[in-house]
Amino acid sequence: MVEVRSKFDLDDERVVVPVDVAIETATGILEHSGCRPARARSIAEHLCDASLCGVESHGLMRLIQYVEQFESGYMHPGSEPELKRNERGVVWIDGHGGHGIPAMNLAVEVACAEASGRGASVLAIRNVGHTGRLGAFTESVADRGHLCIVLGGGNRSAWRQVAPHGGRKAMLPTNPYSIALPGGERGPVVLDFATARIAGGWIYAARDAGGRLPDDVLMDADGCATTDPEDYFRGGAILPAAGAKGYALALVAEVMAEAMLGPATTEANWLMITVDTSRYQQAPVMRCIAEEILSELRSCPAMPGFERVEIPGEREREHRERARRSGVAVPRETWSKLLGLARRQADGKSPAGGRNISGAPDGRMMDR
Repeated sequence: MVEVRSKFDLDDERVVVPVDVAIETATGILEHSGCRPARARSIAEHLCDASLCGVESHGLMRLIQYVEQFESGYMHPGSEPELKRNERGVVWIDGHGGHGIPAMNLAVEVACAEASGRGASVLAIRNVGHTGRLGAFTESVADRGHLCIVLGGGNRSAWRQVAPHGGRKAMLPTNPYSIALPGGERGPVVLDFATARIAGGWIYAARDAGGRLPDDVLMDADGCATTDPEDYFRGGAILPAAGAKGYALALVAEVMAEAMLGPATTEANWLMITVDTSRYQQAPVMRCIAEEILSELRSCPAMPGFERVEIPGEREREHRERARRSGVAVPRETWSKLLGLARRQADGKSPAGGRNISGAPDGRMMDR
């Protein structure tokens, strides 16, 4: 039995899919949608890794969204990200309306090269679709000895998902942040969070799998708490994380993305800030000090209801290592939908089945 630390309750069971089967299935679906083979595989590997890490909201279930968005023209499957520089010397990546994961992969390479050469890098990523699990990118940068901060937002007219603190109407996107830096012996410290109490992808994952949400993340159109994901599509809203704090973080990201980097097209604008930590401290010394801090926190006695104190980023890595030995755990209903999608593509039928790009009754898009 594979343990999955999900954010929604599921009555049905999950099926365990061999990693290579999951990647090949996802790659085939993306290729049939118009992605070049290398791009299709990189996106498929990213999604499979997210599922292995236990982040179902950004895992294989996203394929359903991607295919619908390719079909509708919202994202362009054949677009290639391009590195550009404007007349003021700003370096940025233009995704040309394509998938965001290849653009973020390019951003990682450019940011690491610039930080290693100059000590720091500031990079904008624009005109992209969904960028996948942000923590995967910042952790990759931290593995190379850098501090990495990514935040994004914008396009709230299409992404009204989260109510502002004190409000009951969805006004803002979930505007996520990720921060990673070299840690101790167990790898980087990685923060990856939506500024809402739950990423919108979890709502779609719960609905696709027939699950229920926690009781403190969503309200219906009347402002009442609900665990039914369908209430989100009936005019409900996600609550901001930590009340005023999550709302403030989301607002900062929105203003940055639209007023500084905007206008946001396709999905969102992103800012990636990277710092070479070796300019401040030699890597072995930093690792030793970090491990001392992290070990002390791990040794803290757990309060009732908790097994232990965890370090951000370690849960996902541990989940990945356990899951690799057995396979990717996917809700049965979700895997059935993906196999059905692959069969329809092979038969030459419309994979999206004529639905809108989100599959939601009101046309709401899926969370970032």
